[in-house]
Amino acid sequence: MERRLYFGDNLEVLREHIPDESVDLVYLDPPFNSKADYNVIFREHSGKGPGAQIKAFEDTWSWGEESERALGEVLERHRKRHGRLGEFLEFMVRSLGKNDLSAYLVMMAVRLLELHRVLKPTGSLYLHCDPTASHYLKVILDQIFGPRNFRNEVIWKRTFAHGGAQRWARVHDTILFYTKTDKYTWNQTFEPPSEDYVKKFYRHKDERGIYRTVTLTGPGASAGPSGQPWRGINPSRSNRHWAVPDPDALPEWFVLPPNWEELSPQERLDLLDAAGLIHWPKKEGGIPEYKRYLEAYRGTPIQDVITDIPPLSHQSKERLGYPTQKPVALLKRILQASSNPGDVVLDPFCGCGTALAAAEELGRGWIGIDITHLAITLIQARLKRDFGLEPGKDYEVLGTPKDLESARFLFGKDPHQFQLWALGLVGAQPYGDPKRGKRGGDTGIDGMLFFRDPAGNKLEKAVVQVKGGERLAPSMVRDLRGVMEREKAAFGLLITLSEPTKGMREEAAKAGLYRWGSQSYPRLQILTVEDLLAGKRPHLPVGSLNVSYERKEVRTAKRNGDMDPLF
Repeated sequence: MERRLYFGDNLEVLREHIPDESVDLVYLDPPFNSKADYNVIFREHSGKGPGAQIKAFEDTWSWGEESERALGEVLERHRKRHGRLGEFLEFMVRSLGKNDLSAYLVMMAVRLLELHRVLKPTGSLYLHCDPTASHYLKVILDQIFGPRNFRNEVIWKRTFAHGGAQRWARVHDTILFYTKTDKYTWNQTFEPPSEDYVKKFYRHKDERGIYRTVTLTGPGASAGPSGQPWRGINPSRSNRHWAVPDPDALPEWFVLPPNWEELSPQERLDLLDAAGLIHWPKKEGGIPEYKRYLEAYRGTPIQDVITDIPPLSHQSKERLGYPTQKPVALLKRILQASSNPGDVVLDPFCGCGTALAAAEELGRGWIGIDITHLAITLIQARLKRDFGLEPGKDYEVLGTPKDLESARFLFGKDPHQFQLWALGLVGAQPYGDPKRGKRGGDTGIDGMLFFRDPAGNKLEKAVVQVKGGERLAPSMVRDLRGVMEREKAAFGLLITLSEPTKGMREEAAKAGLYRWGSQSYPRLQILTVEDLLAGKRPHLPVGSLNVSYERKEVRTAKRNGDMDPLF
């Protein structure tokens, strides 16, 4: 089964690595042009303070050279097939001006063109957005997919009720559903009944279980067999006809005869009555009803307003701290409706990987793309936590450094992304200012690695620093030792892009040893990027458990014997 995770600009990845008509379903949840910076919040394992924050992405689009280039590509490269789209974008830019909104829409347009290209003829696309730009995006999608291939505007109630400042409170997101052609994958999917619904309607019970009674007739008289009398009851007198339940709605224990389709409605009703599936009223002359058992009730066919899937609460075990995280249940509903097991699902803005997790759980292949190493690290941790998947073994990770030369290239291009990537190699969570959401360079900490001792009782931590420059000195190690003491950390880890000096290793040895049983471990360890790429990892007590992405609540669960790891 296909499993690929890409680090990089999704436009480049789509053009260079994703073939034409190779994807069955696309789900994308792009930034909404809200001009906000979004932070990932990491819980404080000690239980003190609000937790560390680090910027996940900056939801700000501005007109510039890249936007000009994108508009030019639509006008020239796609003129033959999507000429009207280019005309619309030109008109829109002239009308709105060259600003953040027009930049956002132009940049989305070139990506949506590529997503249309990679979709199979039977494929579907779901674009998750908010009312800020959904109306503009729909017009763009109409130009690319064709208005006739627009299937639904799905509304999801994304938050609980709250007050609005001189306007109706905004509590929903919009999901635009398009297909590539009129022959597309669609599986009838049902919303499970709520507890209140069951309590209100399923008020009967017998030896076979809980059931409710429903009518056996439908509106409108019929001159055919369904309008003929049965057991002396003529539905046509009430302008009705017999409506026998479909086989899918019958309980599993009912044995469907092979000639069911050939039987008349009256013969089918006889079989249902013989099986005890018809409720006869005590009053003579009353109309019989069908006994619909709860076990056979699949629920209501999914509607285009979703209110039964709540947003993730702050206490949810599913929550990772990622700012725009959506519930897995929402993605599973989309995937169940518009894909089949073995199909390939693509998320080009995969964030913390909810779509990939839903695809994995439902037996679909997946391709995820994100432009930050923070997202890639979170997804890898999530896949290991939930499914036991290991990068390189169970799925490919592409676009990340695989050798020292590419690591140096990443550092030169973007030192911050290099830092996030290096922290991911040791399984450490990035560290940031709990108040301002900035990364924690001023505190002497780039990352934190939390672990439990082999007995599973004591929670320990290691402070991590990443040094990508060429100028390394023993003073860096002395500074890290000071941070270790200040933070009461069991270990300090220094990750270096260049080879450390002899003096640095001597300073590291002065930090002493951490002892567990008869074993001892250096408290301050220096690991080069080359070491980490070769598979070397921090030397921690054998049997200790890395819980760097574990949520605070798990500590209570583990004391109660529940050892499931949580973020």
